[in-house]
Amino acid sequence: MKFKQVFGTVAISAATALAVIAGYTHFTKDDHSIAGQQPGVLPANYKYAGFNDGNTPPPAAIDFTAPAQAAIPAVVHIKTKTNAKQVTNNLPRMQQSPFGDFFDDDLFNQLFGRRNSIIPEQRASGSGVIISDDGFIVTNNHVVQDADEVTVTLNNRKTYKAKVIGTDPSYDLAVIKIDASGLPYLVYGNSDEVKIGQWVLAIGYPLNLETTVTAGIVSAKARSLGLNKDRSGNPGGAVESFIQTDAAVNMGNSGGALINTDGKLIGVNSAIASPTGYYSGYSYAIPVNIAKKVVDDLIKFGTVQRGFLGIQYKNASDADLTDERKKAFGIPSTAYDGIYATEVDKDGGAFAAGLRKGDRIHKVNGVEITSSAELQEQVSRFKPGDKVPVTYVRNDKENTVVVTLKNKAGTYDIVKNDAVMDMLGASFLTLDPKKAREYGVGGGVIVKKINSGGALEEQTRMKDSFVILKVNDKEVKSVDDLKAAIGTQKSFTLSGFYPGYDGLYEYPITVDNE
Repeated sequence: MKFKQVFGTVAISAATALAVIAGYTHFTKDDHSIAGQQPGVLPANYKYAGFNDGNTPPPAAIDFTAPAQAAIPAVVHIKTKTNAKQVTNNLPRMQQSPFGDFFDDDLFNQLFGRRNSIIPEQRASGSGVIISDDGFIVTNNHVVQDADEVTVTLNNRKTYKAKVIGTDPSYDLAVIKIDASGLPYLVYGNSDEVKIGQWVLAIGYPLNLETTVTAGIVSAKARSLGLNKDRSGNPGGAVESFIQTDAAVNMGNSGGALINTDGKLIGVNSAIASPTGYYSGYSYAIPVNIAKKVVDDLIKFGTVQRGFLGIQYKNASDADLTDERKKAFGIPSTAYDGIYATEVDKDGGAFAAGLRKGDRIHKVNGVEITSSAELQEQVSRFKPGDKVPVTYVRNDKENTVVVTLKNKAGTYDIVKNDAVMDMLGASFLTLDPKKAREYGVGGGVIVKKINSGGALEEQTRMKDSFVILKVNDKEVKSVDDLKAAIGTQKSFTLSGFYPGYDGLYEYPITVDNE
């Protein structure tokens, strides 16, 4: 009797369990159907990404050792030294000072006109990437900018003195060279093929440590941070289209390599987003497709050959674009995304090709454009004289034209490297002939804007709007005259006047153009 009771209890329990399982399966199937998801059926976005079905096994674990071993020998440690400098800020030297009755001019300048200060010696370090077996190295402009001495240490501890071949602050890139041969170097990858979510490695010398490798994923592309400025100090003339990653990067990583899992260079590490100055989650690299064009130009010409469409543009999604501003720019009030031409230079290539204010730039060189950073990235790959297909939309109709790019001066000429002019750190403008007659001079050059860090700002007390009449004793009547008169001189004196003030002023300048 006891056995029969036990058997009956077990049988009832088993039957109940089977019923529960059957009911659960039935109702969970209904739940999947209600939620809109069917087992084994993938939506289009998964199919587009390359998944076959919901049961596809995960890929094998990625091994980073091979790409790291390939890249480490080609990433170098860069150390820079900037010598101590004595800076003399001179008050304008007038033909006759208002204190002439009490002091002679020399005594007046000694008492009031000269202020000497010492900028101490500065040392810094960063990283670089060897890109050829004969010693060419790419790094950031901010790593070597203003350095008097650049030293490169290879991964094998060999050390070399390096020469700066060329720099460009607009892209924050520079090329240096060491006298060596048979060096390991990194092969260029293709940053256009970089995808969000893919694994990448950052290699460099952070915090003065030895070679350091970190891993992360690409978290965004075509980021613009407003960090770069062109040689005149204008952020609007800079090019930024960063690859954003979460690979840990710190001070000293600048100029180092961002590689893919094939060990190929896809970016040059340049910046971090951080409230403290140390890594806080995001790092940024210059895409290699931008870098290799800049590098080639710097090696061949000493300066970047940059082409311009000849338009100003706005993204319709910009927060500051009210309906009134959209109307003023020619942007439809119903537009909430896309890049629109807000001004088209009549002397530029875009105007000649038929683009007009209010046109939406849809593609450049066949690549779809959705942000200003993407537009800059595409155009920056070409030089003056190159013909680039541009697709635009006007009145809901798509048109494709070929735009011949011009340089900043509005011509198709190759731009020469004006090293000394760049060191002055200012923008210049030829004095208008009408103004020249008004001032009673034959011509001159206006110092339109003096930027921080240049020779004019560091060595003189010259102010904006100064009119240069002479370099040493040679008259200058245009910006070209000024360039020719300065040439490659290391020391010279700029003479001129300030409109509205009496007297001539002289500013001695010394630069190191080696």
